Amino acid sequence: MKKTVTSLLQMKQKGEKISMLTCYDYSTAKLMDAADIDMLLVGDSLGNTMLGYSDTLAVTMEDMIHHGAAVVRGAGNCHVVIDMPFMSYQPSVYDAVVNAGRLIKETGGNSVKLEGGAAVKEHIKAIVDAGIPVVAHIGMTPQSVNAFGGFKVQGKSEEAAAKILQDAYDVQEAGAFAVVLECVPAKLAALISEKLTIPTIGIGAGEGCDGQVLVFQDMLGMFSDYVPKFVKHFADCGQIMIQAFKDFDAEVKAGSFPEEKHCFKIDDEVIKKLY
Repeated sequence: MKKTVTSLLQMKQKGEKISMLTCYDYSTAKLMDAADIDMLLVGDSLGNTMLGYSDTLAVTMEDMIHHGAAVVRGAGNCHVVIDMPFMSYQPSVYDAVVNAGRLIKETGGNSVKLEGGAAVKEHIKAIVDAGIPVVAHIGMTPQSVNAFGGFKVQGKSEEAAAKILQDAYDVQEAGAFAVVLECVPAKLAALISEKLTIPTIGIGAGEGCDGQVLVFQDMLGMFSDYVPKFVKHFADCGQIMIQAFKDFDAEVKAGSFPEEKHCFKIDDEVIKKLY
């Protein structure tokens, strides 16, 4: 059955863990649906993994709509969350609602995600009031990488930890149905997960969260530009793909591919008449 805001909340209430992976295309969405992944995140991380940017800041609404619609077409029962890219919601509450509406209307996605805590509380509330479910994102928020001075763990001091806890309360109060906790100490993430009634989805936030998310190219060993500490390689697909590409290259150059079984036939008499 389709995973919904209600069913995901029920998973937290029952103590069932929630699985989420990033996804950017139809074929991968089909495979993740077959694996019964609960949530697919069309993340603005596509800027790094799909488009080759050094960060997520250059990703546009058009990028998110293009990839989001493709994922939705293959998602099946998975709940599809689509990231709101940098500057699609920060300028004003009005911009936030309009662009969230575009993402849902033009992709068929199930919810949107935006980064920030107290600073986007009114944005979240307005989007939810417009009938669009919201996943919040606090802790290390990649769109603020320049303000943070790089990708760093957040919430290690008492003051910083208290701020992240308050951000969690704020986004829940604003109406977010779930919150991503990125790169925060495991004990802090576990405390937040205990105190909130909405599900927490961790990435680099320990096992105490209600669910976990990873970038799919990271967990499959397909993205080697950098490997965050929190990534586990569940398969080494990158090396498998490289070897397959090498094998293809070698067989093409040796003339051993394609074989007869890969070719289509035509009557010899037809060919003779063409000479």
